[in-house]
Amino acid sequence: VTLHLNPISSVHIHQKPLVFILNSPLPLVWKLKTERLAPGIRRVFFVSLGSVVQFEKGNFSLSAETEEKFFPEKNEHLLQWAQKEYGAVTSFTELKISRNIYIKVGE
Repeated sequence: VTLHLNPISSVHIHQKPLVFILNSPLPLVWKLKTERLAPGIRRVFFVSLGSVVQFEKGNFSLSAETEEKFFPEKNEHLLQWAQKEYGAVTSFTELKISRNIYIKVGE
C-alpha cells in the first residue's frame, strides 16, 4: 500500500512532528511518498506486527521512526488506545481494500 503524505494547501511546507498508526490484519509493506514535508522533523510510524515502512530515497527516513506494535483488534478499541496514548486523534480512516492512501497533513 502506498501512503501519499502532502501538506494541506494553506501550508507550503509541513514542519511539525507526526504520528501514524498503520494497522492491518495482514502484514503489509507501506510505501511512503511525500511532498513538501520538511526534513529533520520527527515522524513516527507504528505498524502492525510483520509490517514494514519503505521510505523514498532522500533524508526523510533519517528523522522517521518505525516501530512494530500489537494493536487492539476492533477499530473502536484502536481509537481509544490512540486517544489514551496521544491525547488526541486528528484523523481516523478505515479502508477495506486500497493500493493508495492520500493524506493531507497540517493545522
